Amino acid sequence: MKAEKAVLLLSGGLDSTTALYHLRAIQTEVFPLLIHYGQRHSKELAAARRICTRLNLKPMLVDLRAIQPLISTSSQTNEAIEVPEGHYTEESMKLTVVPNRNMVMLSLAISWAVSLKADRVVYAAHAGDHTIYPDCRPEFIQTMNQAAQLCDWHSVELFSPFENWTKSDIVRRGLELRVPYEETWSCYKGLALHCGKCGTCVERKEAFALLNVVDPTVYADEIEEEGTANHHVMAT
Repeated sequence: MKAEKAVLLLSGGLDSTTALYHLRAIQTEVFPLLIHYGQRHSKELAAARRICTRLNLKPMLVDLRAIQPLISTSSQTNEAIEVPEGHYTEESMKLTVVPNRNMVMLSLAISWAVSLKADRVVYAAHAGDHTIYPDCRPEFIQTMNQAAQLCDWHSVELFSPFENWTKSDIVRRGLELRVPYEETWSCYKGLALHCGKCGTCVERKEAFALLNVVDPTVYADEIEEEGTANHHVMAT
């Protein structure tokens, strides 16, 4: 039986990296697509390249930085907007929403899939994102899937394997597949280490904690807390 071919939007984050390993586990030939759209930092893209090198894959990198002025109302595309911290909430996390980002990226992925005569475009949106990010909700995914099957003579399916999964479900699957989570990047801030305080860092921490497994990620806030505690012990 011929293996399925899939274009995967690979950010280098926890979700899309797990999707990559998941696809390979079900014998899918994967074509990773990396997109630079003028985001706040390139930590995720660097992580995506490392993952592809590890798996001997050659990713396609598309440079869309010219569109940054069109989508500059987000903390992820405008350094003048502060990255919100704490749990995901409707109001604070709106500052992290890049206008129509996923439709733009999915359109490019569909174009490549059509050219490759691939079966699918894979998109790692998950249940935890649905209530906040409009372009991660089931209605959006279903509509884009319909468009993908109508836009060309070659029909492409939009496949979102984690659509109904929580972040912990994704981590559980990744651990089964031995995903090197220490090489992935999630933090919105793009500092030397994961900040540990932004919404995506908090969600990442909680996913591992809920499974009662060790999170291999090094967080700056935990190092600060440890340093403060040690200083307190020495002072007393």
